[in-house]
Amino acid sequence: MTSAREPRPDFLLVGAPKAGTSALHLALAAHPDVFVTTPKEPKFWLCEGAPPPHWGGPGDRHSQQEWVWQEQAYADLFRPAPPGSVRGESTPFYLWHRGAQRRIADALPEVRLVAVVRDPIDRAYSNWMHLWSDGLETEADFETAFARQDERVAAGHAPFWRYRDLGLYGEQLRDLYKLVDPARVLIVRYRDIVDHPVETVDRTCRFLGIREGQVTSIPRDNSRPYVAPGWRPRVFGPAVRGGAWAGQFVPPEVWRRLSVPLVARLQTSDAHRPSLTPAQRERLLPAFAEDIALLSDLTGEDFSDWLSTRDRGSFAERVRAR
Repeated sequence: MTSAREPRPDFLLVGAPKAGTSALHLALAAHPDVFVTTPKEPKFWLCEGAPPPHWGGPGDRHSQQEWVWQEQAYADLFRPAPPGSVRGESTPFYLWHRGAQRRIADALPEVRLVAVVRDPIDRAYSNWMHLWSDGLETEADFETAFARQDERVAAGHAPFWRYRDLGLYGEQLRDLYKLVDPARVLIVRYRDIVDHPVETVDRTCRFLGIREGQVTSIPRDNSRPYVAPGWRPRVFGPAVRGGAWAGQFVPPEVWRRLSVPLVARLQTSDAHRPSLTPAQRERLLPAFAEDIALLSDLTGEDFSDWLSTRDRGSFAERVRAR
């Protein structure tokens, strides 16, 4: 591979949000043969030569300022790559977004795609926890927030608010395989990132055609401290959401810098993230059961453990339990 090639990715981490893509991205970024973009998630293939829609959820308009939608700007992200490096970026919404799938298939006929998947209930819970602990989610009850997905989609919330849809990997891969040779897609399980980190990185390296044995660990994922319901979210939550709304009128780095002390006040707590109860998981399973079966059929792998009502805990809890 030489620097004379087109400035474009050789691989994409395409999904899923809150499934371990950040941890795998950081591990690959530490590999001497890999170049990854800054920003990590340019979101270019979600766009079609135009700015992203004006999403209406809390913090959405601030966040969308960071989307790289112009072709030249996207190409520029890859120009600093050293000669011979394997270049990639990580936007975990590409797997879910059918338009992104089509654009990637058309424009990058040789790109390799890595999809990280996680128990969809755990993924959705982590998704809610991320937004709740950042002060953006207004629903203190996960199941209530989960049930409001369609209402929020209709109101114009950004993709990250799709607690259910982002975890329907069977449907997503079914559609992707119609466009891309499955041999160019690597499925990585979140549990393998946690339980077998070095082996998982090496497996990914083999898929990308680069040296194994260069990365000896995977960093922890980007989980947030749990914010217990109470006076903190009641006092600081509206301030965070108001600031995020105002942040659309200034460069993204300005609000990001100003929000740090405010979010820190919100997250100052010794509370532990509550586990989902078997009853909660039982109520949520019907949203995913058919798709889990589809995923197993497509991949030939057994995902029936996702039908369990046992909570598996956070990334940190699972690492401690290894």
